[in-house]
Amino acid sequence: MIPYITPDDIAAVTEVLQSGMLIQGKHVGLLENKIRQIANVKEAVAVSNGTATLHLALISLGIGKGDEVIVPAFSYVATANVVELVGATPVFVDIDSDTFNIDVSKIKAVITEKTKAIIPVHEFGLACNISEVISIALTNKIHVIEDAACALGAKENEQPVGSFGIVASFSLHPRKSVTSGEGGIITTNNQELAAKFRALRNHGIDSENTDSMEFILAGYNYRLTDFQAAFVNSQLERFDQILTQKQMLADVYLNELDASVMKLPVVPDGKNHTWQTFHVVLEEKINRAQLIAALKERGIGSNYGAQCIPATKYYQEKYGFNNKASFPYAYRAYTSGLALPLYYGLTKEDVKYIATEINKSIKNDL
Repeated sequence: MIPYITPDDIAAVTEVLQSGMLIQGKHVGLLENKIRQIANVKEAVAVSNGTATLHLALISLGIGKGDEVIVPAFSYVATANVVELVGATPVFVDIDSDTFNIDVSKIKAVITEKTKAIIPVHEFGLACNISEVISIALTNKIHVIEDAACALGAKENEQPVGSFGIVASFSLHPRKSVTSGEGGIITTNNQELAAKFRALRNHGIDSENTDSMEFILAGYNYRLTDFQAAFVNSQLERFDQILTQKQMLADVYLNELDASVMKLPVVPDGKNHTWQTFHVVLEEKINRAQLIAALKERGIGSNYGAQCIPATKYYQEKYGFNNKASFPYAYRAYTSGLALPLYYGLTKEDVKYIATEINKSIKNDL
């Protein structure tokens, strides 16, 4: 993944640096306004990174020791780490093999009296079955915290992700469609929660009282700098263009890759995919490490897409999950998954070349 940085982006950062006003300022406010519009929500709060968004969400909702939070077994490990960090227990659910998103049919079985929230992930930029998650959550009176880190611009039935749950989290990491280097955005329609987020990101200072510096909470330093925000704002001017280009490149992969030796991603009706990652699952007989090495020799970077979180060392040693039995699809996506290059700077010809070399390397391996 190579971020597409233009002279305008650099100029936007330079202007802020030359102003001397580097910390959270007018460009952060402008970024929050733009994200509010994209996600169609009342409130957006910019913070230092995507993990901080989830951390603040859990803290602000009062989730901690003795509580359980449902998370998909296949995601970036941060989704579960934040649950551990507030003292709660992550409860893992397997994924749907077509979409890599949480298998909604398996959620009800893990809800207990200790369940306080669920963090559904819109994995790789595709909306999960979020309306169904919301329905289950309402029935069982649990909070929904959307992990939309990969999915700015994704929708289910024309409703943007980030507007379904009580809180949602977006990331501005360099792998995302727009980036600040590090950064994150929390969205919500709850003004009381938004005020709490703003206080907690800035050492607990009351953001509602601008006349004096009153510390109302024991907060954190989770602020986003103004030059980071200016950098993102410049990229957002071409956001639709970025998503269109990525969709075009994904279509090339879908047409050119050999589906007989790998499972290609599926986009269900009523959803669009923002393609943070084009992730395939190789046939088990294919040596993934050997394929990655062969592609590297041809100048093609590829890697693992996400983790089967309960199979990682920390969670395995603490909880001792039987991953193959309990989370077969998450485990398979983790052990046989492959993330392919897909970013704005690639051309159709680049992707055709990549697909051809992948097909050729797999054929040679078999």
